[in-house]
Formats: sequence, C-alpha cells, structure tokens
Amino acid sequence: MKQLQYIGLMFLFALIFCQITMAQQKHAPLTIRQLHGDFYVYITYGNVDGLLYPANGMYVVTRKGVVLLDTPWDTTQFQPLLDSIQNRHHQKVVLCIATHFHADRTIGLPYYATKGIATYSSKATQDFCKAKKEGLAEHVFTKDTVFTVGNYRFQTFYPGEGHSSDNIVVWFPNDQILYGGCFIKSKETNNIGNLSDANVPAWRTSIQKTIRQFPKTAYVIPGHLDGYGTDNLQHTAQLVDNYLKKNE
Repeated sequence: MKQLQYIGLMFLFALIFCQITMAQQKHAPLTIRQLHGDFYVYITYGNVDGLLYPANGMYVVTRKGVVLLDTPWDTTQFQPLLDSIQNRHHQKVVLCIATHFHADRTIGLPYYATKGIATYSSKATQDFCKAKKEGLAEHVFTKDTVFTVGNYRFQTFYPGEGHSSDNIVVWFPNDQILYGGCFIKSKETNNIGNLSDANVPAWRTSIQKTIRQFPKTAYVIPGHLDGYGTDNLQHTAQLVDNYLKKNE
C-alpha cells in the first residue's frame, strides 16, 4: 500500500513539474515594454535547437513617425508589431535599421519595405545578406551615420568585429540609450551565445572601444534576454575575456 502511495506521489510530482515547465514555455508571441519616455523594447521569439528563444528589438516614437531598430524574428509578428504601434501611439513606422545580417535582425526588412518603410543597414550587412540570402535593406550607409527623425537625433556606430564582423550599435545621446543588438550580452546570461560568425579576439577590443566611446549610459539594450542596465557593457567584456581564457 505504501509503495502504491509512493508511486502515486511521484506521478503527481512529475505531472506538476511538466505543467510548470509547459507554463514557463508559454508566452505571448509579441511583448512590448516601455523602456523610458518614447523608447520601447519589443520581444519576439525564434527557434533555437527546438526551443523558443527571445530576441529584443527597440522602437522610438518621434513627432514624425516611429523608428524601428531590427525586425521581429518571428515572421508571424511583422504586421502585429506595426498594428500594435499604430494602436498604441497612433503613428506609423517610417524607418527601420538592421544592426547585423543574422535573421533575428533582418528577416522582416523586405516585408517592411513593401509597407513604405525606409529600411537601412550598413553596406557590410547588405553584402552578407546577399551572400547568405537574408532579408535585404533598400538603403545602405558606408560609415557611422547620424539620423534625425522628428525630435530625435541618433547615430550608428561600428565598434569593430564581435558577434559578427558587421555588427553595429545605435546611440541616442539625449537619452543616453545604447541599443547594442547581439554585440551586447545581457547580464541574465553567462553564455556568450552564437559564435558561428564571431571574431571573439576582436570582440575584446571592440567592446572596450564601445565602453570608451559611450562612458555615460542610462540604458544598454542587449540582443537577447532581459536586463537593460548599463552593466551589460562590462558583462559582455567579462564574457569575452572568460571565453578567451578558456580557449587559449
């Protein structure tokens, strides 16, 4: 009798564990969080080894339309993101900038171009997208570039190779917000992430260059996972150093 009770309890615990695991895996396909003022982080998901993994993008509401940084990873969320922005802010997206060539940044560029949105990437990113058959931007820049949309002025910055050889970051000086894309890792992880196109030795130099370039930041947005604090810069540097020490 006791053995049957034990088996029953074990089955109950296993069932509860499975239910908790399934609940943790359930999430909205699109989440929008206000970061600060007119700045919002949006989160979509992509499939990594059979598991859904979150990707961060950001948008900024200006007086002349919305600026989008990177596209949703989930192809079903291209239009819902536009609809959510329109419903929430009564504004259209007018500009989209991709921060490197991987699909979690670029896959939605062709779709957004069909909606009349000006899509941009660096020339290096466009070249990789052509070679890898990823989504292409309609416009390119060949150097660090300043954009002005409505009441916001911001600039792209190429720090050097890192997560990929074309990765850039985007800086909003008035609000001291650094959008890092996949060049910046979240403090929520101790995993350096996808290194398939990375140059980790160069990343060490590039992240230090970025820290020097932007010594005063209020928010630093990583490409994946939560946590938008300024310590993401030093955390990225530490992850890179740790990886290099283990692989010397």
